[in-house]
Order: sequence, then C-alpha cells, then structure tokens
Amino acid sequence: QVQVVESGGGLVQPGGSLRLSCAASGIIFRIYALGWYRQPPGKQREFVAAITSGGSTNYADSVKGRFTISRDNAKNTVYLQMNSLKPEDTAVYYCNVLNGINNYWGQGTQVTVSS
Repeated sequence: QVQVVESGGGLVQPGGSLRLSCAASGIIFRIYALGWYRQPPGKQREFVAAITSGGSTNYADSVKGRFTISRDNAKNTVYLQMNSLKPEDTAVYYCNVLNGINNYWGQGTQVTVSS
C-alpha cells in the first residue's frame, strides 16, 4: 500500500527555520512529482512548492526566497526547508505525490510560527 508521511513540524519563533520531511513508500518514487501545500486555520489549502521528477522547482510568491524544496530519490524523501518564518506561515503542511495517474496525500504536519 502507498504511504505518505510528513514530519518535522512544530513551534518556531518568527524569523526562525524549520525543515519538513515527507517519506513515501509503495511507489516508484523517482518518477513522481512532489509538492508541499498548506492549510491555515479556517482557510483553503494552498500551494507552497513543487519539484518535478527532473528536479525543476516552483514556489508560491509568498514563500519565494525563503523556502526551498528538494528531493532525495535514494531515500524516497522530499524536503521543505523553511527560513525566515512569519506568523502567516502557520498552517498544517501537506505532502502531495503525483504522476498524472495517481495522486497521494500525507496526513499533514502542524507548523506554528509564534513568539
């Protein structure tokens, strides 16, 4: 069965950093595109960052220059390095695994940016 598991969330002060991880199993990881989405309290889920199977990246304007998405195919893991965090970044962060035929989501990990 397919499993997608996020980790690394927590409480951090404004200006701080956090690295999220997402490990996927049960798929041929290297052929999938990977994405991070987030859902602030009371709001819709929104796109954060994505990386293709070839390594091309894309970011939401709100996180450009602060967040970096990367992947390690040997570890079946995608990362989201978050720097210069703002209170507006507070949300549940979800990992998405996509290849055009299948689409899988993780359970989410909470990120809270507060002093």
